[in-house]
Amino acid sequence: MPEDIPAESAIDGPGELPSDGPTVTGHDCIRAYLRNLDASPGVYRMLDAQARVLYVGKARNLKARVSNYARPGHSGRIERMIRETASMMFLTTRTETEALLLEQNLIKQLKPRYNVLLRDDKSFPNILVTKDHAFPQIKKHRGAKAEKGDYYGPFASAGAVNRTLNQLQKAFLLRNCSDSMFASRTRPCLLYQIKRCSGPCVGLISEADYAASVSDAAKFLSGKSTAIQESLAAQMAEAAEALEFERAGALRDRIRALTSVQTAQGINPRGVAEADVIALHMESGQACVQVFFIRANQNWGNHDYYPRLAEDVDAAEVMQAFVGQFYGDREPPRLLLLSHGVDDPDLVAEALAGKAGHRVEIAVAQRGEKAELVEGALRNARESLARRMAETATQGRLMRALAEAFDLETVPRRIEVYDNSHIMGTDAVGAMIVAGPEGFEKGQYRKFNIKGTEITPGDDFGMMKEVLTRRFQRLLKEDPDRETAAWPDLVLIDGGAGQVSAVAGIMAELGVEDVPMIGVAKGVDRDAGKEEFHRTGKHQMALRHNDPVLYFVQRLRDEAHRFAIGTHRAKRARAVGATPLDEIPGVGAARKRALLAHFGSAKAVSRANLADLRAVEGISDSMAEAIYGFFHDKG
Repeated sequence: MPEDIPAESAIDGPGELPSDGPTVTGHDCIRAYLRNLDASPGVYRMLDAQARVLYVGKARNLKARVSNYARPGHSGRIERMIRETASMMFLTTRTETEALLLEQNLIKQLKPRYNVLLRDDKSFPNILVTKDHAFPQIKKHRGAKAEKGDYYGPFASAGAVNRTLNQLQKAFLLRNCSDSMFASRTRPCLLYQIKRCSGPCVGLISEADYAASVSDAAKFLSGKSTAIQESLAAQMAEAAEALEFERAGALRDRIRALTSVQTAQGINPRGVAEADVIALHMESGQACVQVFFIRANQNWGNHDYYPRLAEDVDAAEVMQAFVGQFYGDREPPRLLLLSHGVDDPDLVAEALAGKAGHRVEIAVAQRGEKAELVEGALRNARESLARRMAETATQGRLMRALAEAFDLETVPRRIEVYDNSHIMGTDAVGAMIVAGPEGFEKGQYRKFNIKGTEITPGDDFGMMKEVLTRRFQRLLKEDPDRETAAWPDLVLIDGGAGQVSAVAGIMAELGVEDVPMIGVAKGVDRDAGKEEFHRTGKHQMALRHNDPVLYFVQRLRDEAHRFAIGTHRAKRARAVGATPLDEIPGVGAARKRALLAHFGSAKAVSRANLADLRAVEGISDSMAEAIYGFFHDKG
């Protein structure tokens, strides 16, 4: 029984058959549970003969809902699901709202085959104006809102936040440097020179004037942009009349910066202050959901989603599943404008309001500005899905051509590509990228810190052996029967006959000899387009220069190389920034910053006496002794 369901809450099944008897499935299995069910609200799970979750659903009345499954007369999808059902699990709740919230949590956790599933679950960035400093910082923030300050968002992407921040810095000259950097400055930085900061770190603006700029920025982010621009325009006119042309020019630049933010935001609705506009378009068994974020009467960008659909689902079911999962760990706005209604609008609104702490309205707009917003989102959804379907069709043709070119038994649905990166053997990392029918699956990428102490620096064979061993040992442990899509249908490695032979030996040792593998090596001139391909037990081969499969393999290899290089550079950067302070128990990032800001370097910390260490903010007497002892008690 999964850990998320308390044992006392699960309702027993039929239990009439001996353990070695045939498994009862389908309608008979479901009917056997009815005698133990009552009219309580709750969540049910349908499982197959291997105890894999097929479907998670919620019910206002568990007995009535399960009774419905026990009778014939369903759609093809539901009938297939019923035929596969070999057992069920139940959890009663106090209210149907609780059941709805639990249902969506379980769907995200278990990813059942017959549920609509939101696959992209990224968080969205915000703009944060801090409050714990005399000269507040403005910056991008993603994740839990634990830091003290005012948050504005969400924005649809990091790019949307960065563009807005860039223009806000021009308009309001607020700092974006860290507090430790602020404290250590003795002269203004480059941002002051290019008129992106007012130089509060060296006293070039008073605390009162800076606070006024912060207040103006907050008003702009709260939707009061017109008042801010009118005030700036009046100040510019006054400066011009007083012949203060430099100040007037600076104010003109600030007005332009604000206008640039508004232009980038596109349509800014007048009658909708705060809403998420959610539009769904379905076609040929696929769906796209566009979400536009409206905050403070401003459009803060949009993001598209492609939920996984089961067959025969209708728009209301998809929309309700999307809304429930999308706001599982996000705060909903006060208004959701939908292109299609949901099955239980009042129930969904009640559940969202309970999470948000304020009333949430769900509306399907029919006319006026709200309907125009939804139509705009719907148009984007249609266009995005059309592009994705075209890309998927192209990717499918390439996958089939790849299988034909390399004599694969089946068309691969998951291709894993491996590469290594290092400098003279240092900071070595391995990288794995994944491609499938819909293109690169970046959520499946993996990086491997090379751990083998016996590997000679620069030994690419040894590194590849470690990476492949760790990858397939984990697969064998987690899914020995290969029942999930985590197993690759094709492995590509960067290398020639030697690497292929070495990897084939590794796979043979692990007992995994039926996964096709191809080594991609540069030709004799090491030019792109002259690659040679190596396969176990077969002669090397090449593809014609203009073959689309060749370009496809080059893209796969280049993406693996890009990911490996990026991972290596990040590791090297961390190593460069590492100090002996990282090794002291109890010294985390905050204390490390405090020590470096106080003493200037880790070497100076190592030479400090106890009294100086105790003087650092956040360093207690016991911690000061621990730091002193780390540097002086090693003999």
